[in-house]
Amino acid sequence: MPEPAFTVVDLGGTTLRTARYNVRTGTLGNIRRTATDGMARHPGLSEAKLQGRVAGQLAELTAEAVARHRSTAVAVAFAGPVTADGRVVTAPTVWGKRGEPLPLRLLLEDRLGIPVVVVNDLTAAVWRYVGSADDPPFCLITVSSGIGSKVYRAGEVLLDPQGHGGELGHWTCDPSPQAPLCDCGGRGHLGGIASGRGVLAAARRAAVADPGGYARSRLAAAAPDPEQLDNRMLADAVRAGDAFSTTVLRGGLAHLAAAITSVFTSIGVRRYVLMGGFALAIGPRYAQLLTAELERAGCFGLAAEEIREMVVLGEPDDDHGLIGAGRLLAARSAARQAVTVA
Repeated sequence: MPEPAFTVVDLGGTTLRTARYNVRTGTLGNIRRTATDGMARHPGLSEAKLQGRVAGQLAELTAEAVARHRSTAVAVAFAGPVTADGRVVTAPTVWGKRGEPLPLRLLLEDRLGIPVVVVNDLTAAVWRYVGSADDPPFCLITVSSGIGSKVYRAGEVLLDPQGHGGELGHWTCDPSPQAPLCDCGGRGHLGGIASGRGVLAAARRAAVADPGGYARSRLAAAAPDPEQLDNRMLADAVRAGDAFSTTVLRGGLAHLAAAITSVFTSIGVRRYVLMGGFALAIGPRYAQLLTAELERAGCFGLAAEEIREMVVLGEPDDDHGLIGAGRLLAARSAARQAVTVA
């Protein structure tokens, strides 16, 4: 008899991944990746056409995966706000800012004939780090091309039914008229300043403002022209202790530390798990520098040694959404079974 399995899907702006989640072992298998059929591949198409292409691609690939996996349910981690009933509100990185809300859960259940759960990708990722409902609260923060966050407390991710919450990346931390633009179109958002993309832009600006400092930095050897810089070069330089690169990064980290301090002072969360390509590429040095900024800012009521225990790194892979989606679906299935038995 085959192991009980779910099909889990992680749909992002560039990549759509499917995998088989073994319910008994909590492990992934049969992972397949393909380019998302959205705006990254078809930048000239309208939001309506892109939405149709992505929805069709998702339904087709998920149906194929369900047949391969012989799965009994599906969980989708989606890169955008999702309501409690599985409706995608918007998807700026997938089909653009002005797409209409999409009842994705209902569409997939009609196509597949089995239960489907659709949640935000970070909401799914949270569940990778949940041991039990009694776990202390924590905030998962991803630092990659943008910044996202979700808070877990008392067995649930803190969101309202319309999917609002956990959007630290769109907190306005710089209200000045010349503040950097965010991908959403807003100005001075945390994601536009402290994300990998934001820090890279800051490094290029710093190179123009201080050409001598840039010439003496490790970055200049990798990219004599600052416009040739990329995040890999920047991460390598920070890990190596390059002063110029570290100073630029600290500028963004000061804002991220302020955001974390506001979460702590408002709801008392004391554990922050970092994931995302940029943060994990720098690794322990990133957590170390962020912790230093938190100590400098202070967290009301906490001693320095307590602040030093707040930030930890997540697992160094990109399976957060897939594993988390499987664990979330397993938890919900177990809860439904318990209610049925009762």
